[in-house]
Amino acid sequence: MTDRSLSIVILAAGKGTRMYSRQPKVLHQIAGRSMLGHVLALASGISHAKISVVIGPGMDDVRKEVVRWSPDASIFVQENQAGTADAVLAARDQLVAERGDVIVLYADSPLMRPQTLAKLVSSLESGAGVSVVGFEADDPTGYGRLLTDKSGDLIAIREDKDASADELNVKLCNSGVMAFRLPDVVAVLDRIGNDNAKGEFYLTDAVEIARRDGLKAAVVTCEMDEVLGVNSRDQLAVAESIWQARARLAAMRAGVTMIAPDTVWLSFDTVLGQDVTIEPNVFIGPGVTVGEGVRIKANSYLEGADRKSAAGLRIDTGAEVGPFARLRPGTELGADVHIGNFVEVKNAVLAPGAKANHLTYIGDGTVGAGANIGAGTIFCNYDGFNKNRCEVGAGVFIGSNSALVAPVRIGDGAYVAAGSVITTNVEPDSLAIVRAKREDRPEWAAKYRAMMQRRKG
Repeated sequence: MTDRSLSIVILAAGKGTRMYSRQPKVLHQIAGRSMLGHVLALASGISHAKISVVIGPGMDDVRKEVVRWSPDASIFVQENQAGTADAVLAARDQLVAERGDVIVLYADSPLMRPQTLAKLVSSLESGAGVSVVGFEADDPTGYGRLLTDKSGDLIAIREDKDASADELNVKLCNSGVMAFRLPDVVAVLDRIGNDNAKGEFYLTDAVEIARRDGLKAAVVTCEMDEVLGVNSRDQLAVAESIWQARARLAAMRAGVTMIAPDTVWLSFDTVLGQDVTIEPNVFIGPGVTVGEGVRIKANSYLEGADRKSAAGLRIDTGAEVGPFARLRPGTELGADVHIGNFVEVKNAVLAPGAKANHLTYIGDGTVGAGANIGAGTIFCNYDGFNKNRCEVGAGVFIGSNSALVAPVRIGDGAYVAAGSVITTNVEPDSLAIVRAKREDRPEWAAKYRAMMQRRKG
């Protein structure tokens, strides 16, 4: 990347009416991160870039999202949405202050690769005053056309509604992403008019203005998928599918086995170690890190962050999870831990070698190395007002169908008999039995049946 001053302007003011949502379009998520968040991450990959985001009036949630992902970014408001050139000029103060290269990105196009952004900057370094990202479309209907001369230089960009019959046959299409190396980019944008079918100020008209000023305009091409714009829920699903396919392929090429890749869902920050195996129908939400050699069995759900928590989820080397397991934020599984079918873990740390193989809830607690949590065990962590912790020591054996009522501590090496409800601490190496005394009443059942039959008769 160049050391020249660079401003990246991200347009995020669109209302997204076709989403039919109370939430601004750019906050809808792909792989657990907003579309705006994805574009901000792309822009942040250029370390020296000054990032500006243009939002619409009253978009406080969008403003917060900008701060979340890029605290140093400048935020500008486009008061009246009158086209893409007008949107870029909302960041006039930033453009005047920097007077360097400018790249324009779109917050509803979350799939562009860093390599394409690098090619865009390189085209400016190769002498272009304006560079546009384009793609070949089998059906270009609805897209602006990139018109080039015999040498491949860009002559103009023609919007679909303004194109002639011959221009409509062009299949090289405009993505909207543009870069500028101009003596005064603001002066060029100020010269753009709105004499077109929509009466808007099109950023694309900067190409013809720059060429009239004697500057070169160039095209950088990429795959159509990279510049997919999301304007509706069905397009959001398409973008999610593309992102997931890329992420799965990258994971498998890095040493992860996926038995049925199309059934595995990853998040933007998923970390998978070498020789991880993922069985079918596994969902991995944000904030999950999986160590080497871990096996995640079928139909398991893992998430390390949600709307209430950003605690993270970590699984260490050699652990096994599932099938049908649920791991929630704040979970840490040590090496060789086994979490089995219909086990849920939340905000709990299990030390190496611990096991909970069946039908168990472990919430807000610690489980020591080598401990065994029997089937049907419940950590009763919530009293209706507060969440308290259970501490289970190393080598502890918890019998099936037991309840540990927090706050409570089970000492190292202790046994808890099956069916016990533990409300006070258990000393190390002791046996705790909490059961009601058994009472047998001979012949009671036969007498009861006879009585009921007499009443019916």
